[in-house]
Amino acid sequence: MGVPSILLLVIDCDINPGHFDGRCIPHITYRHFNAYINLGSKMSDWTEKYRPTTLSEVRGNNKARDKLQEWADTWDEHRDAVIVHGSPGIGKTSAAHALANDMGWPVMELNASDSRGADVIERVAGEAAKSGTLTGGGAGRRLVILDEADNFHGNADYGGSREVTRVVKEADQPVVLVANEFYEMSQSLRNACEAIEFRDVSKRSIVPVLRDICRREGIEFEEEALKQIAEETSGDLRSAVNDLQAVAEEAERLTVADAVTGERDTTEGIFDYLDALIKEEDAEGALRASYDVDETPDDLLNWIEDNVPKDYEGDELADAYEFLSNADRWLGRVRSTQDYSFWRYATDNMTAGVAAARQEPKGGWTRYGPPSYWRKLGSSKGKRNTRDAIAERIAEREGTSVATARREILPFLSAMSHHCKNRELTVQMAAAYELDEAGVSFVTGSGKDTNKVQSIVEDAEDRREETAVEHSGSAFFDNSESEAEEPTDDEDQPTVAASSGDSESTAETEATSNAPPEADERESDDDQSGLNDFL
Repeated sequence: MGVPSILLLVIDCDINPGHFDGRCIPHITYRHFNAYINLGSKMSDWTEKYRPTTLSEVRGNNKARDKLQEWADTWDEHRDAVIVHGSPGIGKTSAAHALANDMGWPVMELNASDSRGADVIERVAGEAAKSGTLTGGGAGRRLVILDEADNFHGNADYGGSREVTRVVKEADQPVVLVANEFYEMSQSLRNACEAIEFRDVSKRSIVPVLRDICRREGIEFEEEALKQIAEETSGDLRSAVNDLQAVAEEAERLTVADAVTGERDTTEGIFDYLDALIKEEDAEGALRASYDVDETPDDLLNWIEDNVPKDYEGDELADAYEFLSNADRWLGRVRSTQDYSFWRYATDNMTAGVAAARQEPKGGWTRYGPPSYWRKLGSSKGKRNTRDAIAERIAEREGTSVATARREILPFLSAMSHHCKNRELTVQMAAAYELDEAGVSFVTGSGKDTNKVQSIVEDAEDRREETAVEHSGSAFFDNSESEAEEPTDDEDQPTVAASSGDSESTAETEATSNAPPEADERESDDDQSGLNDFL
């Protein structure tokens, strides 16, 4: 009986989960291990046993629950998909299933992490396109639930996010996308759906749920013990139920002492772990201690990388960074192959390796802090969002990947339209990619409030109304044919130079036309302020 219980603990991601990159990984403690090993196959998972069957049973998110019900009731009017987002364990997926039960809709549930993006997209498209008369549900409807939908952002360069956006726009069935990180989804996908945020469940909403379970299971309890469990689970209702089950199976009567003993680890333990890793533990101890840290390998690497120089120096710091470099390579392999078994090698290097690099005892108190990388990401988030939105428009129009548009096409456009000096070309660019003032300002490096940018956007809008840009294979240089048919004295000059409108001397123009294009692009690129941070 022991072996099946171990397998259950490893396989079932709903058992006290940690949150690793949008995926549930079991968070194993000796307390949970012993509880499950003793019960074996007789044990049932309380999170499944007491999962709400109707929306009225969903606790702690009344407003979000009502919005979800309204979305379903009016779906025939708007036919939009909905993104239900919020922290793990607060009832998002349960609410979607409860809604389907209330509406009498059969459910097709898919997970963005289960297989390759293309497989999931094809299945979503197939289910979402089915005729209502074939589903057998209430009003001929079928609910398609796409769980962990925020994981499609990693597949954006392969068209995954863009294809999901197309599917949800054209769906003939209601679609619910469940996500932990709303802003990790592409902007186009977010804009195509209604969004409903589920917030962390409050302590006063968790306690009644725990009390009800105890009464149904015939468990004696102290009220303060339930409050303690609710307090320690930090708004995660699913973890609260799991902790209650683990503690209740070891005690005849649930007391405050049992709840405190069973206190779960939280992300705040990262500071204690850094102290142990950098100053105290040997290689094996550092690795074992990392099992109790609720951080993804990517985040843990950032924490260690930023704080290890505060205590290490010289050769030991060099050795530590070599191990961190190895860990980063393994994480890169995870991202490129989606093979998460490589996480173990990354963790070995960043924990055991860094501890082994220590050459002399460390003491005293060190002020550790969060990774500076996070602060940099926060400060540049607005610019990155603008860049990515423009790259998506370019990729969609040019039929290329977002990565290619961001890496190759966008810098080229920025160099050609630097500070809007070539006004005609900038107008054509804004018209072709439907850029607003913020987009033109970002690409050209100009201020979005300038009269020049505003007039360019206005002219671009007029041009889009007059010309069908999408049907012109050479809309960006639409005067090239006429210029070729009617040669002029300047026919040897490039189109870009001819359309600039600058009153330059003939000598200057010839010098410009004879200069290598790479030099011109470098010169323009060095001065720009909008895109320069990302090149």
